[in-house]
Amino acid sequence: MRQTSTAHPRPEAADRAEDRRPPDGNPAGAPIEFRRVSHNFIHGRRAVLVLEEFDLDIGASEFVSIVGPSGCGKTTALSMAGGLERPRAGTVALDGKPVSGTSDDVAFMFARDALLPWRRVRRNVELGLEVHKIPAAERKRRADEWLRRVRLEEFADSDVLHLSQGMRQRVAIARTLVQSPRVVLMDEPFAALDAQTRANQQQEFIRLWEAERPTVVFVTHDLEEAILLSDRVVLMAARPGRIVADIKIDLPRPRTQRMRTSSPEFAEYLETLSARLRDEVTAAEERRQADEEAST
Repeated sequence: MRQTSTAHPRPEAADRAEDRRPPDGNPAGAPIEFRRVSHNFIHGRRAVLVLEEFDLDIGASEFVSIVGPSGCGKTTALSMAGGLERPRAGTVALDGKPVSGTSDDVAFMFARDALLPWRRVRRNVELGLEVHKIPAAERKRRADEWLRRVRLEEFADSDVLHLSQGMRQRVAIARTLVQSPRVVLMDEPFAALDAQTRANQQQEFIRLWEAERPTVVFVTHDLEEAILLSDRVVLMAARPGRIVADIKIDLPRPRTQRMRTSSPEFAEYLETLSARLRDEVTAAEERRQADEEAST
């Protein structure tokens, strides 16, 4: 198991990008670079430093999970990669170009599916294509193809309010991937699901990602989920966020839920990450108490 204290450019990731090109010829994922990124938010009369000297390289078509204590800047980093937030200092680049705003190459998935209740299933999947003025016949063709791939083709004309939460999340996955994004930014997309449904959705997404190979940046609090899905797991320190471990996950693909209990390597990764995360959570609590004392 390889572990480094910080993330540096990884030439082998770029070398593998061509091998990860999807079979249909769509472009593979795009690399993402964070360089000495620092950021703060204003709370009341004081500035709170959220990220400090944050450096991270994510190779084209890599699946990288970011874990760490609450408030350490995981979602802030994700927002910067997608152009929703600009750093106070440092740079964020996508495919070698500074990120200055949102991009058609980048798609987001959040904990809630955010489906439009007045649109039926197919029309929800078509939404992004409609925004980009794709002709109606082509929208329908692509939406139907993705509904087949997420195993919901028989529900294309159903009311989304009548779907289970797991089915709704599959619709959201189809709506995201139908646009062929080069980068998918995911902020705890399965957190609201029950354990069994969550496991099923993880397995579904692994299958789809292995076929399409966009670059994925995945924020989660679930270490087992991070290990199961990822090429690398990046652990962030308690606020202000910075990288304290960058662990390559050398588990064979395709991955299955059985690895959680049958793989000694999986157990080793989990033990290592759990110990490091406990240290960071303790540091976060100590900082919270110090902030409370300072404000009284």
